[in-house]
This record gives sequence, C-alpha cells and structure tokens, in this order.
Amino acid sequence: MKKGQKQVKINNIKVGADAPFFLIAGPCVIESEVSLMRHAEELKRIQEEVNIPLIFKSSYDKANRTSVSSFRGLGIKKGLKLLSKVKKEYGLPVLSDVHNESQVEMAKDILDVIQIPALLSRQTDLIIEVAKTMKPINVKKGQFLSPYDIKYVIEKINSVGNDQILLTERGFMFGYNNLVADMRSIPIMKDYGYPVVFDASHSVQMPGGLGRKSAGERRYIPYLAKAAVAAGCDGVFIEVHQEPDKALCDGPNMLKLKDLKELLLQLKQISQIVKEDKK
Repeated sequence: MKKGQKQVKINNIKVGADAPFFLIAGPCVIESEVSLMRHAEELKRIQEEVNIPLIFKSSYDKANRTSVSSFRGLGIKKGLKLLSKVKKEYGLPVLSDVHNESQVEMAKDILDVIQIPALLSRQTDLIIEVAKTMKPINVKKGQFLSPYDIKYVIEKINSVGNDQILLTERGFMFGYNNLVADMRSIPIMKDYGYPVVFDASHSVQMPGGLGRKSAGERRYIPYLAKAAVAAGCDGVFIEVHQEPDKALCDGPNMLKLKDLKELLLQLKQISQIVKEDKK
C-alpha cells in the first residue's frame, strides 16, 4: 500500500488501500423493472458465490447517446425509484450517473455512489455540485484526458472538503471510433492516493462505430480486466447483460452475465497475487 493511500467507505463496503478487490456491475441502462430486478438478483447470487464486494450500477438516463432516437432509459424519477428497490430487496449499494446540476438533489437521496460520466469529467459546476453532497463520487476519466489530468478533477472535489473519490479508467481515444487502454494510467492515478477502478466494458467500446450507435468488442473484456488487475487496480467496472445482443444500449461492449462468475474468480486470484507481492 502506498503511503497516504485512502480508503473510501460505501455503506458497509470499504474500497481501496488494503481493502478487498471489488466489483461495480450491472446492465448499462435500466430497460424495465423486470429486467433490472432480474439482473440484480443474478448479480447478488454471483456476489455471494464468489464472495466479492459488489456495487450495483445501472443508468436511469443515458444523456450522451449518438442519435436522438437512441434509447436513453426510464428517466430519473422512475429510474431512482427502481434503484431504491434494488437497495431494499438485495441490500446492494447503488451507483448511477448524473448529467447536470439539477439532477443532483434528487439523486443524492438514493444513490450511494454518484458517478460523473467520462464526457462530463471537465464540467466544473457539475463536479462541484456533486462534491457538495459529501457522498462518494466515481469519476470516469474522460477518453480525452491523460491520467495526469485527473489531479485537477480531484482538486475540484477536494475544494469543498470531499475526499470520497473513486477514479475510473475507461480508455483513451485512438483515432476515430476506437479506444486504447493504457495500463500505465492505473499506477499513475493510484499515486494520487485514491482507489482506482478499471472499466473493462467501456474500454472495448468503439464510439460511433455503427454510425448511429457505438460498436464494441466484448470478447476482449476478460483480457483487459485481467491486465488491469495485474497492474494494481482496486476494483473493476463491468457492465453485464443476460442477452447483450438484444440490449437497448451498449450491447456490443457488455459481458454476458453467464460469463461473469468465472472471470471474477480469475480476477480475485490475480488480485491476491498482486497484494501478496506488495507485502
């Protein structure tokens, strides 16, 4: 553990520093109540079988879709109500994104972790408004930011006294319609003292690769996730779906839910080796 490495507490889960390896997972967007609860139930079962801390993630609104006709979700009111139901029925902390300052007041009463989307990671007013809630914040590092630039986002959050921060790597733009995951970013960001998460699903996304929507290469999710854990990340972010080819949003870069358990067992083994090596 690096000197000054912080732990962040999310309900009864501690992440970062010498805390156990953890998972942020769920379907990209809330498609329906039935779908959301089915995925939450299955993820809860996998969590218990693998014995891994889990934060449940799903978006009530995807405000950054390529096309105006793309499915965005069920909206903030219905979406937050359903995420509250996930918390009550399965005892899981929940995470979702906010896209503007007006959403923060409503979201903070439900969400255990408030996420700053990658495309909004330089939006100072939004970041400050979220930071003022004093809730844990997951900052998705923009695909246009270097890992060194994340220190300025941290400064914005710290400026109002909030130090409950997770930093998530999700790849960097590599020409048109492609991303590259540079594993050097993980130790670079860890040097700032906060828990670092690797988003294995969005790192295989191909933005705009299908014209009106993004493409993706989900078969590479396990490879990048294992590389990131070996590089020292504290947790992984993996969007999952029971039938990703039928998903209403980001299906090409979501892992099939049935493949998650085996991958998590491998990631836990790698994490244990990394932690032992640091002792």
